[in-house]
Amino acid sequence: MTASLIAEPRCIDVRTVPPPQRHPLIFGSFDALAPGEAFDIVNDHDPLPLFFQFDRTRTGLFDWHYLQQGPAVWQVRIGRVAEGQPLGDTSGCCGHCQCSS
Repeated sequence: MTASLIAEPRCIDVRTVPPPQRHPLIFGSFDALAPGEAFDIVNDHDPLPLFFQFDRTRTGLFDWHYLQQGPAVWQVRIGRVAEGQPLGDTSGCCGHCQCSS
């Protein structure tokens, strides 16, 4: 019997990324996904404002699942569930979290 291998999603530790580059990196990574693919982000705070930015600009295209919820480390799996184009600009920070550029 052959075991099927499932690739682990890519993990982006945004704690090591300069704050103004975080959201563009995350949205660029998401936009490069095919439906059914996902990646994880690791952060030092709850990325809930990022969720709201995804909800505004990628409505119906993404899935968001917390893997770890603080207090020091937050990890979220973001998956693409459908094809589609962004509904707004996501080239910068949402303006509601600690990464404000």
